[in-house]
Amino acid sequence: VQLQASGGGLVQAGGSLRLSCAASGASGTSSSIRNMAWYRQGSEEERELVATIGMDGTSNYDDSVKGRFIISRDNAKNTVYLQMNSLKPEDTAVYLCFADRFFMSGRYQYWGKGTQVTVSS
Repeated sequence: VQLQASGGGLVQAGGSLRLSCAASGASGTSSSIRNMAWYRQGSEEERELVATIGMDGTSNYDDSVKGRFIISRDNAKNTVYLQMNSLKPEDTAVYLCFADRFFMSGRYQYWGKGTQVTVSS
């Protein structure tokens, strides 16, 4: 499975961006993607979880983005989205998408290369 993220860029504080991440190579019910998520990593910082969404649409958010970010997915397209509103300079980071699948042999995790989001004050 390969994940391709897009949608990052430079935006002023208070603005919005929409990130997309499409997964390819995961076709068929038996190999369906279970969870998808967005992480972010700022310079000199550890990777942190931003939001997750399950196959049934159940979502969870880090407290720092609740009420501002919305995660969604299109299972038919194996694509996850992150609508980011009311952006703050502290949201500046590389945003990486994540997906996993479960087989009898275990859990397999996949990471995209990330897309840069820069929020200017």
